[in-house]
Amino acid sequence: MSRYVFKLPDLGEGTVEAEIVGWRVKPGDAVAEDDVVVEVMTEKAAVEVPAPVSGRVVSTNGEPGDTVPVGAELIVFETEAGAAAQSVPVTGAPATSAAAAAPAAARGGNGHGASAAREKHMAVAAARGRIATSPAIRRRAHEAGIDLRQVAGSGPSGRIVSKDLEAFVARGPQGQPVPLRPAPRAVPAARPQARPAGATEEIRVIGLRRLIAQRMSEAKRNIPHFAYVEELDITELEGLRQHLNSKLERGAPGLTYLPLLALALVRVLQDFPQCNAHYDAERGVIVRHAAVHLGVATQTPDGLKVPVVRDAQSRSLWDLAAEMRRVSEAARSNKATREELTGSTITITSLGKLGGIASTPIINAPEVAIIGVNRAVERPMVFAGAIAIRRTMNLSSSFDHRFVDGYDAAAMIQALKECLEHPATIFIGG
Repeated sequence: MSRYVFKLPDLGEGTVEAEIVGWRVKPGDAVAEDDVVVEVMTEKAAVEVPAPVSGRVVSTNGEPGDTVPVGAELIVFETEAGAAAQSVPVTGAPATSAAAAAPAAARGGNGHGASAAREKHMAVAAARGRIATSPAIRRRAHEAGIDLRQVAGSGPSGRIVSKDLEAFVARGPQGQPVPLRPAPRAVPAARPQARPAGATEEIRVIGLRRLIAQRMSEAKRNIPHFAYVEELDITELEGLRQHLNSKLERGAPGLTYLPLLALALVRVLQDFPQCNAHYDAERGVIVRHAAVHLGVATQTPDGLKVPVVRDAQSRSLWDLAAEMRRVSEAARSNKATREELTGSTITITSLGKLGGIASTPIINAPEVAIIGVNRAVERPMVFAGAIAIRRTMNLSSSFDHRFVDGYDAAAMIQALKECLEHPATIFIGG
């Protein structure tokens, strides 16, 4: 037996340290090469770090919340003699495991062919001692109780990709569907224990939550926010939305307000380029963008993320709607890539039915503007000289007052209001 000391690898893009978010293993655990052993958080993204060798965990360095420099000892493995000499420590971004694995087995139906293919795949995978796939797929398989040796990979060199796992789940090991998560066992409802008066609970702020807190604090501390709230009559917009949704095939996702708002915003920004910009504080330069890379603030189980719809100015309404759904779901399911979570030039945010009357959104630095959508409600108001029931909604916006004057901010929101109150103008070029 020999020992293999694995040091925190270079995670790319100038990263010099990373915060430990959570260990997936503990001393004494047996791990296979490419198994995820720890999740870390850099200033850029969360990264799952795979084991470079197979063996037993001897020790780990650091607790969740600790910051570890690149090159510092991370974990020590006990391996078979010679195993360490055959392995190379991971460099670059380790969110993707090693590529070599068994060749893809022939796909079959539910009969003998599929069973033989699985047996062949398992035998080859066992012989090579590892299965090539991404840490995200490993986690999904672990949560679902699926042995990845049973899954035939269709990627390069037999690598298991997402569609392979989904096909296996749909088919099941014997042709029966397999739930992605085990069905919860019915247990008697436990009566919640009363907490003694004065009891407290301490929750350490680490990982994505710490990063969110840090960036929110920096944005609020460094950016003088100018807030502007305007009321919109969206009765016509609602009529258009309902009409378009009535033409959809049954089961197709319905159109929300956000794609319509996004399309109107793209049109308005042509006249207000100072709002589609970044402030480069290090160089003291405002960078105005011709393309609109739209950030969509999305609440996820891990906290607020801002996935990006690239080149919104080149997309149709339905393309915008589909891409907004795709990147938002990718963020919620932890499948969004680093590129999909960076590079927005202006952000829109919505609390949906919890939108309230007004809000004061915090700018997503280095951007200089953010547009917030509040709850849509029907209420009586004066329309064409008479009291009528109209559908209304407030837009709550924030601007970096250093670079966007209050007059320009108000003028932009008024232009956006006109587009949304007369939605035909959203689609008229000019």
